Amino acid sequence: MGLSEFISQIRWRPQIGDPSFMGWLTVAAYASAAILCFVAASRCLDIADPEQSHHRRRLWLGVAIFMLMLCINKQLDLQSLFTDMGRVLATREGWYDNRRAVQRWLVLGVAAAGAATFLFLAWKIRSALRENLILLLGLTSLITFIVIRAASFHHVDKLLGWEILGFRMNWILELGGIGLIVVGAAQSICRHRSG
Repeated sequence: MGLSEFISQIRWRPQIGDPSFMGWLTVAAYASAAILCFVAASRCLDIADPEQSHHRRRLWLGVAIFMLMLCINKQLDLQSLFTDMGRVLATREGWYDNRRAVQRWLVLGVAAAGAATFLFLAWKIRSALRENLILLLGLTSLITFIVIRAASFHHVDKLLGWEILGFRMNWILELGGIGLIVVGAAQSICRHRSG
């Protein structure tokens, strides 16, 4: 299979992925989180310890850029492009019929990677762990949610479609992770405003 044939089998097209109210609300939440993280990064310059200031600033800048990328991705739906590419490759390589086993291992791998990411980030920011715990929980839960959502398991899709008091689980998990990051950024801004 040549490149042009591979590309022709991909169903994803560049367009607005979720033009609903909740889709745009989630975009706004990502944008707000990115802005707050940029503000948190700028406030870290006032810390008396220059080395800690540098580490905290890099942390918040990294999170801000990540949230900005997720904001853009939310409506471009790039994870669907990667899922489509995986489907085409699985069909091409002859293991599409066994995709459930691959997806199961992928989800287990993502769960392990999420736990490892949490532990790694906790170790990296161990001197400031207490003040960044909410940020760390938000990042870990959001990254894990995004990767598992991209794996596109049928029963995971069913779980994400569940509703609690009229709110889909998908919205609760994604907006919940973003919300934790927003709270972490707001705490950092307040802490460095007063200190």
